Amino acid sequence: MGSGIWVLALLVLHSVFEGIAGQEQELNHRTERISGSAGDVLEDDPVGRLKVFVYELPSKYNKKILQKDPRCLNHMFAAEIYMHWFLLSSPVRTFNPEEADWFYTPVYTTCDLTPNGLPLPFKSPRMMRSAIGLISTNWPYWNRTEGADHFFVVPHDFGACFHYQEEKAIERGILHMLKRATLVQTFGQRNHVCLKDGSIIIPPYAPPQKMQTHLIPPDTPRSIFVYFRGLFYDVGNDPEGGYYARGARASVWENFKNNPLFDISTDHPTTYYEDMQRAVFCLCPLGWAPWSPRLVEAVVFGCIPVVIADDIVLPFADAIPWEEIGVFVAEEDVPKLDTILTSIPIEVILRKQRLLANPSMKQAMLFPQPAQPGDAFHQILNGLARKLPHDNNVYMKSGQKILNWTAGPVGDLKPW
Repeated sequence: MGSGIWVLALLVLHSVFEGIAGQEQELNHRTERISGSAGDVLEDDPVGRLKVFVYELPSKYNKKILQKDPRCLNHMFAAEIYMHWFLLSSPVRTFNPEEADWFYTPVYTTCDLTPNGLPLPFKSPRMMRSAIGLISTNWPYWNRTEGADHFFVVPHDFGACFHYQEEKAIERGILHMLKRATLVQTFGQRNHVCLKDGSIIIPPYAPPQKMQTHLIPPDTPRSIFVYFRGLFYDVGNDPEGGYYARGARASVWENFKNNPLFDISTDHPTTYYEDMQRAVFCLCPLGWAPWSPRLVEAVVFGCIPVVIADDIVLPFADAIPWEEIGVFVAEEDVPKLDTILTSIPIEVILRKQRLLANPSMKQAMLFPQPAQPGDAFHQILNGLARKLPHDNNVYMKSGQKILNWTAGPVGDLKPW
């Protein structure tokens, strides 16, 4: 990069920070909410609007799995565990299945970790089929709708396609037994075989208590323009470098590794959370899947998320005004990222920061223990409540069968 461009970049950085700093004190005392449907939906209370029956399954489907590996409580797929715990004591729970609007099956399909803590999805289809076989045999409610009034939490990389590599996930498709159920999943991408109509997209789990301990004073200046920590290449799984993140992360590194506007690295410092609170923009690029916990962290820490993932469907999109709080950059436009971000007017940046400062925005992205009004648990219930009442066509006619119990790879049919 020529010296003239370096000077220009530094001048841009200085002018942006000067503009923001000039209004920081006012911003620290102001938040903003979206008026109209989005903001109102975010603050909905689901209690009294639905009743959920929780199947009591043998502990091998949940409790014993967690006892075997407590690390499952802290990985980004842990929402399936915490949702179960939440429902057990939730006021929406009913012990009378005849009055239930929804049925929930607590299966911890992601709690099978490698020594490095990475979830393995290979047993998940058999576990899920086994659980569905059990509830369909012991209770009449699955059979009357073939699961159309049931919901499942499936937070794998590609949801109920149960594989972490997209090509193989697409080849597998959604587990056939779940074709009529409502899926609550982190994966969301338009026109993708692993996202069925009616699914509820949720944020990945990020530890609320841990983030809380890393909060810094809200009047701390945001002295970093663009921040990112993470992989740019996955040499072990993608040695040629063109498949991982569809090349978007590699493009970020190649174009901006020496740009003073960009604080990017593969290092993960102990000050990671603090650094996000000092940044104006936080990059949230796709990896193997389009989503990651960075989105949650950015919102919680008031750092404007820069979403680089074409066709992504974001969590609770009917409640969180993503277009208002974030910046969306097409994967092919990554080389122009510096120009795109420096062209955003100061007033627009400040408004996004005011919206991000709204506590309800942050709360909707978290699964706190204990649960709190407006959190991700309640947003899931709001999503389920908005699907009620069920259409009459969810109920099966006498002798009618839609699902094929023998569909899918042969390996999925083995007992679990």
